[in-house]
Amino acid sequence: MKSWKLSALAVGSLLGFAATSSAPASTLQLQRFGNVYALSVCGNYSAPGAAHCFAKVVTDARGNIRESMVGPRLTRNAVPAGYGPADLRSAYGVSGSGTSGYTIAIVDAYGYPNAEADLAAYRSQYNLGSCTTANGCFKKVNQNGVAGSYPRTDTGWDQEQALDLDMASAMCPSCHIVLVQASTSSLANLGKAVSAAVGMGANAISNSYGGSESGTTSYEKYWNVPNVAVTVSSGDNGYGVQFPASSPHVTAVGGTSLVRASNGRGWAETAWSGAGSGCSTVYAKPQWQTDGNCKLRTVADVSAIADPNTGVAVYGPVTSRRSGWMVFGGTSVASPLIAGIYGNKGGAASYGSDPYAHLSSLFDVTSGSNGSCGGSYLCTATGGYDGPTGLGTPNGNTAF
Repeated sequence: MKSWKLSALAVGSLLGFAATSSAPASTLQLQRFGNVYALSVCGNYSAPGAAHCFAKVVTDARGNIRESMVGPRLTRNAVPAGYGPADLRSAYGVSGSGTSGYTIAIVDAYGYPNAEADLAAYRSQYNLGSCTTANGCFKKVNQNGVAGSYPRTDTGWDQEQALDLDMASAMCPSCHIVLVQASTSSLANLGKAVSAAVGMGANAISNSYGGSESGTTSYEKYWNVPNVAVTVSSGDNGYGVQFPASSPHVTAVGGTSLVRASNGRGWAETAWSGAGSGCSTVYAKPQWQTDGNCKLRTVADVSAIADPNTGVAVYGPVTSRRSGWMVFGGTSVASPLIAGIYGNKGGAASYGSDPYAHLSSLFDVTSGSNGSCGGSYLCTATGGYDGPTGLGTPNGNTAF
């Protein structure tokens, strides 16, 4: 993973996508993952007491978003770039449409006026069935649980919301979806949004954001929700711990690179270089975690696709005025995907303990690294449990 300031770039665009004219601010860092460039749509860092989202959008070498299915290539047989639902369901052994009536809540910051329309475009492309306000499948509310008085819009967080909605739909087309929009990205407001989701009967709550653990103990209560599957992305800056993934009451979701392979599964995975992992300095280890190097909570628990170089197709806002098809990575892909698999199975969750009791229903990821930690399992994938990928990735929905 390499980074450059955008002002230093003078390389031509990569092939296979059309680049928009919406180059990001020069203060953002452009990163390269394998064959692609990507930008963190919410930046890479957040102020104390706040969070940033973990979505990374694939761009050209100048930082312009790379779109697919635009211009003359938009034909009847055109398909979006990036993995679609059929690919993801094949990779993770997920079948069926999920549990009818099960509600997945997506918690994010800021308003997203076109959320329902963009979600409809994604679901129509992949024949997932409609999920609308009119048929009772989709609902959008503010952090107080009210349908209306939405926060101001933010294109980066809107892209995060589009990603989250699409991944939950991919894994559980029959699930109901509630999009809860916090007024800002402060942990206080995001926590209130989580509480609103709980009050609306959410069975799973996906959180694709995080920040420093420091000073977070007064907020942790919001993510402590018995019988609800609370999934949280582990982070996108490599080795290091983020909150709320470090809460002992959530399922912390790390990241992998997912590629097709000529093996029995048809797919192979390695730890993604950007996935967050490590030892909490604040929160106690849950009783179901037994790794030895961390006296406190270890991140992550499980993992799923996150590498932008092996990214997923998303329909959402390319700019503040226009939506289109893009490719995304980041552990923001993995959290709603796992929430969708919880929905695919149905039933109540026991905090993050369920995967620990179903190791045979996970694919063990045994290679790859997300940074330097003396070569230990905390930053290096190995047989059994490790930090970047946790216990592994889904093999069906039984582990959840």
